[in-house]
Amino acid sequence: MRGPETKATTADLPAESEWCGVLFKLGAFMPLMRSSDLRDRNDVTLPNATKRSFWLNGSAWEFPNFENMETFVNRLVRSGLVMADRTTEGALRGDLQDVTTRAEQRHILRATGLTLGAIHQIERARRATQLLRQGPPIVDGVSDAGYYDQAHLTRSLQRFIGQSPARIAQGREQLSFLYNKRPA
Repeated sequence: MRGPETKATTADLPAESEWCGVLFKLGAFMPLMRSSDLRDRNDVTLPNATKRSFWLNGSAWEFPNFENMETFVNRLVRSGLVMADRTTEGALRGDLQDVTTRAEQRHILRATGLTLGAIHQIERARRATQLLRQGPPIVDGVSDAGYYDQAHLTRSLQRFIGQSPARIAQGREQLSFLYNKRPA
């Protein structure tokens, strides 16, 4: 299991490996594992129960695959191992909350492992990446994604994506599946 990342990282996967993953919607979390403890490559390897299963919360769980991933996640939710923080979901939508600003900030940090400011910066870098991959000039990506200037865009993309705007625009390198989402 891996948590949220506030900077670009590379995956340490064998070349012949096969893997699949679940990207939780912001606000979804696992109460057994704090997102803040998993932040920035602090991953947890769950022990194997058999060749085809692992231990989680005292039960053996079959390793999910592409075909049964939705069933796997639904089972996690039914078992109470994945929950949603409604305060976080509301804050991310921009809804007025029935809690103080500080309580809202604590909810967001607990559920996501990230501050609201970090979430917005990451989303802006994702949007800029998607725009640059579509082919407009880099200078257009600056204003369209809400950056102050090209240096601001470059620093942000180097931090969150690990590549310069020019390299992203060239589109020669595979990006993480995190950036293959539709723009928000």
